Amino acid sequence: MTVDVASIAALAPLLLISGAGCLALLLDTLTKGREPALRLAQLGCLAALAAVVGQWTGAESGQPIWSGMWVVDRMALFLDALLIATALVTLSVAAPFMREHDFENGESYALVLFATSGMMTVVHATHLLSLLIGIETMSLAAYLLVASWRRQPAGPEGALKYLLLGAFAAGFLVYGTALVYGTTGGEMSYAGIAARAGQAAGNPLFIIGVYFLLTGMLFKIAAVPFHMWAPDAYEAAPTPVTGLMAAGIKVAAVGALVRLLAAVLADPGLALGHAGWVRVLGGVSFLTMTWGNLAALRQENVKRMLAYSSIAHAGYLMIGLVALGQKVDGAQPALLVYLAAYAFTTLGVFAVVAWVGRRDDERVLVRDWAGLARTRPAVALAMTVLLLSLAGVPPTGGFFGKFYVFRAAMQSPDLAWLVVAAVLNSLVSVYYYLRIVVAMYFRDPVQPWQPFRSAGMAVVLVAIVVVVLALGLVPGPAIDLAAGGLGALR
Repeated sequence: MTVDVASIAALAPLLLISGAGCLALLLDTLTKGREPALRLAQLGCLAALAAVVGQWTGAESGQPIWSGMWVVDRMALFLDALLIATALVTLSVAAPFMREHDFENGESYALVLFATSGMMTVVHATHLLSLLIGIETMSLAAYLLVASWRRQPAGPEGALKYLLLGAFAAGFLVYGTALVYGTTGGEMSYAGIAARAGQAAGNPLFIIGVYFLLTGMLFKIAAVPFHMWAPDAYEAAPTPVTGLMAAGIKVAAVGALVRLLAAVLADPGLALGHAGWVRVLGGVSFLTMTWGNLAALRQENVKRMLAYSSIAHAGYLMIGLVALGQKVDGAQPALLVYLAAYAFTTLGVFAVVAWVGRRDDERVLVRDWAGLARTRPAVALAMTVLLLSLAGVPPTGGFFGKFYVFRAAMQSPDLAWLVVAAVLNSLVSVYYYLRIVVAMYFRDPVQPWQPFRSAGMAVVLVAIVVVVLALGLVPGPAIDLAAGGLGALR
């Protein structure tokens, strides 16, 4: 492996995030207050964002580094920016939330950055070993964050379930890596596997290895039938952490799948053959969005409802992955734009859920939202815009994210049925999103609404709503940025 100054500089955003996490953890042990660690973590995110912007121009063709284990291209940088923004929002929301609920711990800020560094590793990975390192770094930090609210009775239970099922999924990834390694003559790099994929496609062990890899990745995006952990983990985690999991982990896993499926498993024998992954993912996509929406209909807990909503969105995202396997033009940038719209919308929704609750009263049931519009009209309006974006109603970013993915899939006649199913599922989802809207605007309040005071959360929420509306009203720049990384995958 070749490591030089240029390769280290190419990973500046990741190194800044990881370094800020280490320093924040050290600072938390040396100072009495939590504020210095928080500010250092936020500063690290801003510095990493600046590094991403600085690298954008030179990353048009993609730069393999560290003997081809990682790549720095525009797709990875686009996702880096999205993941860093996710971490910055999470930090800004988590601090006042933890203070209000009296469990602030400085190590949580470092764990958010460590989880983000794992996510960034995943989207840069071009080697199965670096992919595994990134996934485990991301997952271990997420397990600890879920359990960080020690006084929450459901916290340890949700974290344990997440840990056990996550370990099970990691076993699939490791075993799949071993099978692929053995059947391709010792290849673990994406380029090496792609070069031998056509020849190895006739080996049943190689096919099993490929599907084991896909199983491990589908667990991370909470696709059916690997979704069982999501509702319990989302409900048990502190609400800002739930937003990080729903947005960041899904962005990282889908980004890794885009690279795996487009650069490694694109051989027609693997994608479109008798046991091709295109057909399998198409079926999983249908099951995921259908089950996610149907299960959400019956939920009274808002966090569990949003967990099943996240599962449904994983199904919509897989339509873009299937279109990628069909060699559809525009599938990759459409997926990236959808990821951006989904991530910001999800972060905003969970920011509202975190803000409206007070100490010992999170107000996570739908009936608890009754009358919010009367006392906090701005908060209710923001929540309405974000819920409409999740439902895919124009002119929000969620609408155009779905529109671009569905339009790309419609270029393949084989995917028309999947798009029709997705549209029908989107209509079903409107019902349970509107349940919250109806409660806010048309129900009498059960008790006075007094969200705790936090200027930072107000600024974050306004910024997110502006971004979501901008992605819907002026989607062109986002599409242009997302399309910038296409050349690196061809």
